[in-house]
Amino acid sequence: MTFWQRLEQPAQALVYGATGGLGLALCEQLLARDDVARVWACARHAETHEALAALARRHGPRLCRLDLDPLAATDVAARLAAETPRLDLLLCASGLLQGERARAEKSLAQVDQAGLLESYLANAVLPLLLIRQLTPLLKGQHPCQIAALSARVGSIGDNHLGGWYGYRMAKAALNQGLRCASIELARLNPQSCVLALHPGTTDTALSRPFQARVPVDKLFTPAYAAERLLEVLAARTPAETGSFWDWQGHPVVW
Repeated sequence: MTFWQRLEQPAQALVYGATGGLGLALCEQLLARDDVARVWACARHAETHEALAALARRHGPRLCRLDLDPLAATDVAARLAAETPRLDLLLCASGLLQGERARAEKSLAQVDQAGLLESYLANAVLPLLLIRQLTPLLKGQHPCQIAALSARVGSIGDNHLGGWYGYRMAKAALNQGLRCASIELARLNPQSCVLALHPGTTDTALSRPFQARVPVDKLFTPAYAAERLLEVLAARTPAETGSFWDWQGHPVVW
């Protein structure tokens, strides 16, 4: 039985990173489903984002845009609780490979403390703070799927090339954080399932500087990556909470 089949009523879903290519595609595909009651599209600047505004015009009150920064002190659960008593689906689709100081380092000589910290905050700390802040709406007895975008390069067992120190380290930390959260949330909601998901190389701003050597058939559109991730997520059960999966539905070694 899939996640959608286990639901007793249409889902309340929240997508963080909704202004990015993959996050926007996830919002679009969730809104296309009759078994989704509402999508909360969240990002630091979600309320003024043009593509989200266009999506809101098509779907009316089923799409709620919300400016949210999980790294800032906030009580987002209280804000949502006025509208919904629960969340059935929480997706964190944000990530950072290169930023103000973060870089895709090729050697130890390029490793920089500020870059490592920037990557760690964006890729590991932010998703865990988001889950922590929304825990009041996740606990209970309802079917509940929680997923964050990880990356195969965060796998220690699969690392044969090295490099990309900050990004690899941050995604490995995210994986451990999700594993810990899965254990705690299983006690708070036995029907919860926490997942790390690898979307493959998707044609977004994050991967664009590194696409030259990616085979055409391995560079996915955001729509395709979103479709595959939702299929993988829907197939997972509470017995598989705390696990790591790729876009093909194959488990990824830690």
